[in-house]
Amino acid sequence: MRLEDILYTQGFGTRRVCAGLVQQGWVTVNGAAVTDPGTDFDTDGLRFTVQGVDWEYHAQAYLMLHKPAGTECSQKPSTYPSIYTLLPSPLRLRPNKGAVQGVQAIGRLDQDTTGLLLLTDDGQFIHRMGSPRHHVPKVYEVTTRHAVDASQVARLVAGVVLDDDPKPVRAAACEQTGETRLSLTLTEGKYHQVKRMLAAVGNRVEALHRSRIGDLVLPPALAPGQWRWLSGDEVEALRAPRPRQVA
Repeated sequence: MRLEDILYTQGFGTRRVCAGLVQQGWVTVNGAAVTDPGTDFDTDGLRFTVQGVDWEYHAQAYLMLHKPAGTECSQKPSTYPSIYTLLPSPLRLRPNKGAVQGVQAIGRLDQDTTGLLLLTDDGQFIHRMGSPRHHVPKVYEVTTRHAVDASQVARLVAGVVLDDDPKPVRAAACEQTGETRLSLTLTEGKYHQVKRMLAAVGNRVEALHRSRIGDLVLPPALAPGQWRWLSGDEVEALRAPRPRQVA
């Protein structure tokens, strides 16, 4: 692939801007400056630097972010800073087939909710991970205002009725992990679902943290506000078919 096209696909600007970066000597490959935008490179495992920024070529972007509290999962936030400001510019400017540039969050977490968030520019992957038909489990660590009891756990697993749907909503799993703590597993994503489910059993969410999506666990070493690329194995594991739930 031509070097200017490589930079363009990775989000370093328009093709004209990318060609200019190369011509001005701002791009190095294997430690050597390249000044011809038309130079061809094999993209497999390709690493390069642009104005001192080290980058690895990714045909499509798949990443995890440890979402901190006080951020919104929106390109146009209303009150709090956007999670997208935590990402480097190329990830926000990658060209894609949709109307919006850059990687997109798969689902949303409330501004006060922390934890694992996936982002990608792969539309099919977004649909695969977001569709309730695929039963991708998401695990939430819940801190409640009032003490949790066995009846609340049982009701969350059996199903509770929310105010916008007469069909009961069930937790795929629920484990009490402390006097005011629960580990709750869901396979669907309704608006404010965890908070509304806890309210339906007479409790209230004080803090909410998503620790796992599918088999992907948020690494303890990834601090709030930090992100990293997903490995190929991690992406394939998330794509793998899952058994259907028994109604």
